[in-house]
Amino acid sequence: MSFPARLPIPPEVLKIAKRLEEAGFETWCVGGAIRDNLLGAENHDFDLTTAAPPQEVQRLFKRTVPVGVEHGTVAVLDAKRRPHEVTTFRKDIRTDGRHAVVEFGVSLMDDLARRDFTINAIAYHPLRHEWRDPFDGRADLEKKMIRSVGDPNWRFQEDYLRILRALRFSARFEFRIQARTLEAAKANAQGLAQLSAERVRDEWWKGIATARRLSKLLALWVDVGAARIWLPEIRDAGGEMRDALKAVDKLPRDPVLITAYLARDPASLLTRLKCSNKEIERGRAIGQWRDKYPDPKHLPQVRKWLSEVGEYADDLLTLLLAHPASRIPHPGLAKVVQSIREAKDPLTLKDLAVNGSDLLAAGVRAGPEVGETLQRLLAEVLEDPTRNSREYLLSRV
Repeated sequence: MSFPARLPIPPEVLKIAKRLEEAGFETWCVGGAIRDNLLGAENHDFDLTTAAPPQEVQRLFKRTVPVGVEHGTVAVLDAKRRPHEVTTFRKDIRTDGRHAVVEFGVSLMDDLARRDFTINAIAYHPLRHEWRDPFDGRADLEKKMIRSVGDPNWRFQEDYLRILRALRFSARFEFRIQARTLEAAKANAQGLAQLSAERVRDEWWKGIATARRLSKLLALWVDVGAARIWLPEIRDAGGEMRDALKAVDKLPRDPVLITAYLARDPASLLTRLKCSNKEIERGRAIGQWRDKYPDPKHLPQVRKWLSEVGEYADDLLTLLLAHPASRIPHPGLAKVVQSIREAKDPLTLKDLAVNGSDLLAAGVRAGPEVGETLQRLLAEVLEDPTRNSREYLLSRV
């Protein structure tokens, strides 16, 4: 692989770089967009690194957002108000494995030396069309290899999230992780416990979204020890894990669905990852109902199931895709559910031809008896939808 003569840098990014250079501040394109362009992957989100301190960046451009100004990052908004990150050259002077204290006013070389992997430590000058690749990232792209910049133990101890990033890049590009880097990842895996749940969740979510094969990502998390620390509910007992590895690639890239499918106790795992209450309840429902599918030959049973699982029916039907074709429980259930929905069969209390006020007018005592009666009437309607008429239901009060 050789460096191209020039990269297709978006005009908005060129404009920002030119302004910084004209003000006397050396400016380079770095990061994922450089890597992805060299790999032929589409990525137009070019980041810039510059000698300009954050305050100078804010002074030079009218519209900026201090997205991480304490770490040197300012987002410059273009004419269409799209943000472009501009980060001052920096190096870490102190870190606790989660947060780094950085020093500005250093060189491009210092800045590249603090980056995680060689494939992310390549710089391109958007105006002079020059390349800087001090750690042979281009060669590692060619070898399809993830390798730390410098000593991998130091790199991971500076920020333990880099371990998870190595796994994500490996699964996304189907690159192998260099032996020393993989060994250091395993040796430092316990440090992952220091990370915030939000950072881990976001990295797990990104991995699910970008991995070519989810089974590869999952196997890496298990092998390195990340799953043991952050995803302990994953079913890892021998045959169960082998089945999960085979099945997970069949599911859609829905992070909550994937996580719930893998976990013995989905709600507990999603709670640990500090997901939203809605996502936790979704996981709880999947865990409660995923082994309780109705017999599609028995329509009342299917209607009752749909009534009870409510909005989570589609998740449960999707999980059937994870089973081998010959072992799908109750094949044909999805078609039966579709026919019930097309017929608009009543499935909830709101669908009944009567309501609480009708029951009170019919002589039902106010209080719990109203709800109990509605539930009894719903059960009759689920058995036979033709019973859902005001006249019939009131005759059953």
